[in-house]
Amino acid sequence: MRPLNLLLLPLLLACSLYGLDKPNIIVYFTDDISAREFPIYGSNVWIDPVKNDTSDPAYRAHTPVMDRLAREGCWVKTAWAATVCSPSRAMMMTGRYAHMHKWWHNNDKGEFIDDTGRQIVWPLYESSPLQIGHIGQQAGYGTYWAGKTQMAGDLMRYGFDEGCFTPGNLSDTDNPYTDFKLVNKKEKGKKLLINLDTGDAVDTYQQHGWYWYPHVRLMNDPAAPGEMSWWPNSPESKASFGLNTYGPDVELDHVFDFMERQHAEEKPFFVYHSTHLGHAAFDWFSPEENAQCWVGTPIVKWDGEKYIRTEPNVTGDNGVYDTHGTVTEPGMHTQINYVDYQIWCYIEKLKAMGLDRNTILIITSDNGTSGYGKASSELQKGTHVPFIVYAPGFNLTKQGEQDILLNLSDVLPTLAEIMNVEIPEDYEINGESFLSWLTTDQTEHRDWVYAYKREEQLIRGKYVMKDGWNRWWDVSGPEPEDLISYKQIKDWSQTLEVHREEREKLERIMKPFDLHDTARDAPGVPTTASPKKKK
Repeated sequence: MRPLNLLLLPLLLACSLYGLDKPNIIVYFTDDISAREFPIYGSNVWIDPVKNDTSDPAYRAHTPVMDRLAREGCWVKTAWAATVCSPSRAMMMTGRYAHMHKWWHNNDKGEFIDDTGRQIVWPLYESSPLQIGHIGQQAGYGTYWAGKTQMAGDLMRYGFDEGCFTPGNLSDTDNPYTDFKLVNKKEKGKKLLINLDTGDAVDTYQQHGWYWYPHVRLMNDPAAPGEMSWWPNSPESKASFGLNTYGPDVELDHVFDFMERQHAEEKPFFVYHSTHLGHAAFDWFSPEENAQCWVGTPIVKWDGEKYIRTEPNVTGDNGVYDTHGTVTEPGMHTQINYVDYQIWCYIEKLKAMGLDRNTILIITSDNGTSGYGKASSELQKGTHVPFIVYAPGFNLTKQGEQDILLNLSDVLPTLAEIMNVEIPEDYEINGESFLSWLTTDQTEHRDWVYAYKREEQLIRGKYVMKDGWNRWWDVSGPEPEDLISYKQIKDWSQTLEVHREEREKLERIMKPFDLHDTARDAPGVPTTASPKKKK
């Protein structure tokens, strides 16, 4: 067993000073948001509502709360995810890379043979039975999972006691409470995707309304323990449910209810809030003029001390709606503004419960912005994500901007160390705990970060970076103003010896992970590696 790092003692001491043996932990995991979209990262370029790069301040997010948390806590300049949703979520939840969990890309997941003899996607709880939820449960935490899952298999086996999903899987199409859904239909031998709200065919991919009039599924809700059940589930919630119900608000309400119940029982909680915010979606309010966009949110305004939220007032039906000025324009910036509002809600709730100094908050994202970096293995467009740590009651020695390298795989071992859970020595974890870096005078965390997309491998050290197109870049100089315009290395004889040495080191590091074409699937399954696709 791996021994508890003695450098954890400063944090444990801080916890005992504030009345808890174990700190509460919240991981707020946004969807498809590059680091450059958060103002604290200082990029001179971000995304506009139609997915073009812009420097127009009108489309710049306004995040006064996260800016403050990043300054009072710390934020990491170079945090890497994988290049797209499912593989990144696998990295976050397992602490492993794709050579272990076999989720190489959204449409390229390794398979296994189940008990019935079917060859299907290998669920993470089969490939990687120790995940962030399991670690929380082993440590005696109440564990809650909210938002988007994008996980294969039985959601009850991922280590979470309860959940609120919007929805958990795209296959959950039988929601009886809302017609904001797209369904497949055949007419005259032609496959069509139909908007049930209007009856019209649409040109997008099958999905649900996870923002307005949302599909909400609960896991192990107190009203239905041991089940996956649809919400609303009470006379009161059914009476209020409708066009003005906003999915991210529903998630937060259920998370807060769980936190209150755990606190009443004097038990610590671990919340994994994997919000949809940041992810483009079909816009049921404007199905013809802007069918797929960063759907508008309830209007929130910062008055310098607090957020003021305008109660939504949407009316209409069958694709014709009037928001009466209570919903923002579509755009990434408005969705990030709502992320900031939700983080403010978390902070205010923790204060009201007396837990603001007994809770660690991590804010990050799963991959780069749609239209810019999502699914891209070029440079670090798909992998560079924001990463903020805020823990005001603890003995953190790092504050503000931190020029280190960090991987999403590092979250699991860090949580295990905080929660005092030992990871078996024979259980491979690719992440490295950053707790000692947070709580001591340690200046460096790790020497390299790694990512993957199908057979493509990306890796970055202190001096050089290799992208998925097998191009190398010099990252040793000052950060480019757009966080991406590094100088490509074409002639290694013109580089310093330290650059060449690091390239050789990184090539050796990647080699054991390069299994897509030879061991794409679970052990014992003949490889079904997908053909290499052109960039």
